[in-house]
Amino acid sequence: MKKYWTFIFLLIAGNSLLAQGVRVNLYGSYVFDDYFEAYADSYNYYHGTIEGGFQWGAGIEYSLRPTYSVELLYLRQDTHAPTTWQSGQFVAVTTDDLTLDINYMMLAGNRHVHSQNGKLESYGGLMAGVGTLNVTNESTNNSSSLTKFAWGIRLGCNIWATETVAIKVQAQLVSAVQAAGGGAYIGTGGGGVSVNSYSTIYQFSLGGGLSYKLGKRNQPAEKAN
Repeated sequence: MKKYWTFIFLLIAGNSLLAQGVRVNLYGSYVFDDYFEAYADSYNYYHGTIEGGFQWGAGIEYSLRPTYSVELLYLRQDTHAPTTWQSGQFVAVTTDDLTLDINYMMLAGNRHVHSQNGKLESYGGLMAGVGTLNVTNESTNNSSSLTKFAWGIRLGCNIWATETVAIKVQAQLVSAVQAAGGGAYIGTGGGGVSVNSYSTIYQFSLGGGLSYKLGKRNQPAEKAN
């Protein structure tokens, strides 16, 4: 699955570079902790925390018009998820420190608003795609991978230092639906906790990055009379 999405990303990126009105965006942000849990009863449950950390990524953005654009982007975070679980009345409570790699492949639609002098460009938009979680239980040396639908929302601004390079400042929320729990935690309880429910991940981040204009540059939208 990862190889497939990587191929699609590179294919679209290569074709986009030949087009006009294209930007290459680089992202770096801090993702805050996210708590997850699921309980069947007092003896069948799990809960844990996806630890905060650095998230990086890149995207290819194409301007449909000066105020609208679409972007294909990839985001990644390597982190840990300390998880406590119990699978049965006569099973001891256990805590495992899981290694977690989170990958997002998203398609975003953006709305841009330009300042009068064109130096400041605010934007916001919605994202949809997939989130892939690669989980390794270090105590059992077992691992698994899970791919789920993901969505996101973001708000930020581009501060244009030159005509072609901007500094990005951005707040973002990305969610992987029903992506924590169940079979993802291979090795807990001898092969997975008996709680069948899943917990949705919500990852809020603050950060920024850089934006590079390629090809023909769009002019700011004309001011209304």
